Amino acid sequence: MCSIMGYLGSALSAEEFQKGFSETISRGPDMTRYLDLKKGILGFHRLAIMGLQESGMQPFSDGAYSVVCNGEIYGFHKMRDVLKEKGYTFKSESDCELLIPLWREYKTEMFKKLDAEFAMILYDFESETLIAARDPIGIRPLYYGYDKEGGIIFASEPKNLVGLCKKIMPFPPGHYYMNGEFHLYCDITKVEKVCHDDLDTVCGEIHKRLVKGIEKRLCADAPVGFLLSGGLDSSLVCAVSQKILKKPIKTFAIGMDTDAIDLKYARQVADYIGSDHHEVIITKDDVLKALPDVVKLLGTYDITTIRASMGMYLLCKVIHETTDVRVLLTGEISDELFGYKYTDFAPDAAAFQEESVKRVKELHMYDVLRADRCISVNSLEARVPFGDLDFVKYVMSIDPEMKMNKYGKGKYLLRRAFLGDYLPESILMREKAAFSDAVGHSMVDDLKEYAEAQYTDEEFEERSKKYDHARPFTKESLLYRELFETYYPGQSEMIRDFWMPNRSWEGCDVSDPSARVLSNYGDSGK
Repeated sequence: MCSIMGYLGSALSAEEFQKGFSETISRGPDMTRYLDLKKGILGFHRLAIMGLQESGMQPFSDGAYSVVCNGEIYGFHKMRDVLKEKGYTFKSESDCELLIPLWREYKTEMFKKLDAEFAMILYDFESETLIAARDPIGIRPLYYGYDKEGGIIFASEPKNLVGLCKKIMPFPPGHYYMNGEFHLYCDITKVEKVCHDDLDTVCGEIHKRLVKGIEKRLCADAPVGFLLSGGLDSSLVCAVSQKILKKPIKTFAIGMDTDAIDLKYARQVADYIGSDHHEVIITKDDVLKALPDVVKLLGTYDITTIRASMGMYLLCKVIHETTDVRVLLTGEISDELFGYKYTDFAPDAAAFQEESVKRVKELHMYDVLRADRCISVNSLEARVPFGDLDFVKYVMSIDPEMKMNKYGKGKYLLRRAFLGDYLPESILMREKAAFSDAVGHSMVDDLKEYAEAQYTDEEFEERSKKYDHARPFTKESLLYRELFETYYPGQSEMIRDFWMPNRSWEGCDVSDPSARVLSNYGDSGK
């Protein structure tokens, strides 16, 4: 990961800008650079992944434009060759050096051409304006706000903007900002034509596109590792990667010291594919001690996000401290496309698709946010193969009747697509627990027990009333909200609401986001 920040205005001093930007130096610990725009500033913290030499340091400038970008542009070598034929020259091996030539050639149409996960800020010296843009899923973070005189500030994380802006908001995914307005350039959930192919054809396409999406993300000039929970999604990413690379990959798993559900399954996968496997064991004390830090790094009060971040943050901390790995591939975004445990209760195919659209559009506030912050705060870069744009567009287009769980097995299309020698059928067809539960049921129970001890029933009722937006509804949610307000006072609207199953569906009107409370949980996570 890297960190970017851009400001256009006169109310903030360079010192105030730099103080805010210093909050995310862990995203880019290799080098920092500022560019004075006379009427503003660009800032860049670098984590070198592609083009490790200093020539790849940003901002990139050509006299007319300057740009900073936190991103990975896939297939950039081919794009660079095309630009070279048009007369452009390049000084580095950085993929982001293409952005100014692309802007010169295509202006705002360039965003549609990028096969990338990115957040970028570009300054036009002639018009003295800032242009900003974010990838269609929001895998790379970007936030914005206005200073007291109306000057706009963009930054990688809200912690950069605390104290500088009255209201901090997420930059909408799939949009670009120009001349004071946000413009939609890609709605990744929009289906132009529903795919009605037969089951074998659909599964074949899922297989082909996911393998291609994984292969793209293995390209890095820095060491690559893999988070492995032992569940379907991360196991597929690891198994496919190992087959592509034809050498042992480095896999990492985490679990509680008492009842880690997935450690044994992660070990089975690692043994089967022959990876160089590492396990991290954590305790109740580790979890409770890390809780305030996790809320601060996440910038959320959401129960599911915080629970699921505890293990991921502690695992990435160990990876950073004990290995040379700089890039991590993860299994996020599969559930939003193929369904959760609770989407088994969808009343019909239209409702299933509508829920999928909602979840994909909100990913940047929940699962994607979790993966980005837990990984980047430990000076690592996250890559998410299930978020490959071509893959997401295709899965969203599949007839939702086919994606619904009519097979007695959740996410059946994905499982069927990889029947063969990638994974043992026992792993491929195993129902998976939610990551926060799979780290150990005791971890979630410990967090709930700790929260219960913080408030009497009367205190909970009284203190919850202070919040009009996303009002806490359990003592655990109140604990997280109060921690959040310590670090991000008055900024709750950065997150839409609590991540919860669709309570309007029969069987989903529950008071806890864990799939453990659903009637169809069954043998999941055992």
